[in-house]
Amino acid sequence: MPCPVDHGPGGTVTLDPYVRDLRSEREELHAAGPITRVELPDGVTAWAVTHHGLARDLLTDRRMVKDVAHWDDLQQGRIPEGWPLLSTIPPTPTNLLGADGPEHRRLRELTAKAFSARSTERIRPRVEQLTKDLLDALEDRAGQVLDLKSEFAFKLPMNVIGELYGVDSSEHAYLRDMYVKFFSSVTSPEEFMEVYATLERYYDDMIAAKRAAPGDDLTTDLINAGENGDALTDLEIRGTLQVVVAAGHETTVNLITNAVRALLTHPEQFDLVKKGEVGWDTVVEETLRFDPPTSNFVFRFAAEDVEAGGVTIEKGQALMVSYGAISRDRDEHGTEPHPDTFDLTRDRGRHISFGFGPHVCPGSHLARMEGQIALPKLFERFPDMRLAVPDAELENHPSIVVNSLKGLPVLLRP
Repeated sequence: MPCPVDHGPGGTVTLDPYVRDLRSEREELHAAGPITRVELPDGVTAWAVTHHGLARDLLTDRRMVKDVAHWDDLQQGRIPEGWPLLSTIPPTPTNLLGADGPEHRRLRELTAKAFSARSTERIRPRVEQLTKDLLDALEDRAGQVLDLKSEFAFKLPMNVIGELYGVDSSEHAYLRDMYVKFFSSVTSPEEFMEVYATLERYYDDMIAAKRAAPGDDLTTDLINAGENGDALTDLEIRGTLQVVVAAGHETTVNLITNAVRALLTHPEQFDLVKKGEVGWDTVVEETLRFDPPTSNFVFRFAAEDVEAGGVTIEKGQALMVSYGAISRDRDEHGTEPHPDTFDLTRDRGRHISFGFGPHVCPGSHLARMEGQIALPKLFERFPDMRLAVPDAELENHPSIVVNSLKGLPVLLRP
């Protein structure tokens, strides 16, 4: 197997778009830190921050902005058309991921209130019912090998975010397939352009349909906000939907699958949960640290020269936040237990896997709640569940951005 991480000329770390050895990649990136140059698909280069303390500093540095107009390589035509990672970089500052300052605060206020701790608690009964219904549907196949990712971990958050924003359940599988390609680092330029345009049309059509037939959902609320003087344009509504529907399911899918994998492959840690010595909230938090749902977040851009970690991020250069490497920071998490171990008794350090600063994930309360409901109910129903293949055979989705398994084959009742 080829080495997934290669230190190129001048200390540049070349990332493997096929993610064949994520564990080694995280360690290599951390060792190269606190900030290092990385090479991404098609020879595109950027900086990556890989240590906890420096990441917090840069995530709150107002000179590091989200507006892609500041990215010199893109503006100078050095980024190939159809570059796969462009899918996660808003082309204009019309959504939470691409706006800064007052514009970002305005868009965030219209979105984040739906995901506040109070709003999230109001839908707890519905999340519990959806979880029960999905587990009931698995009973007839409990003795067969099935993919827990597609049959449970995907369906729960997709149903939750779908109901919140009025996405018909018949379209969930379609969106899943689109986002598999959307987040892939190896999608061809032609297919990338097609997927990107298809998703834009999908959300434009959704806005038009909701405007014609308003519903009791957050998409209708966004439309009404624009019509009631908040100056929310259709581009901003579309941009908001693109972010919340994608992040609103993808993060929780990965949280659930990564937690199940960690518990099944660390029985001594799982025993602590079974004995009641460790709560499910701890399982969720240690999973978020040990195996974060997002490996690397792209990009922030230097609006002026920024001195950081002994290097200069020059004006116009891009910065990637490597959450996978940051999760291995010895200064934050100590060496006993080592950060590269799943340990539910860990009592040092706090993860930043949902981000930090003004762009921290607004849906973190919802993702945590879904994980804290889904995991105990899953294992209460199927306490003897086990992996159907050796852990070493599990493969990552080929994405430098999201930390997602291709599938999680299990036997619910061996």
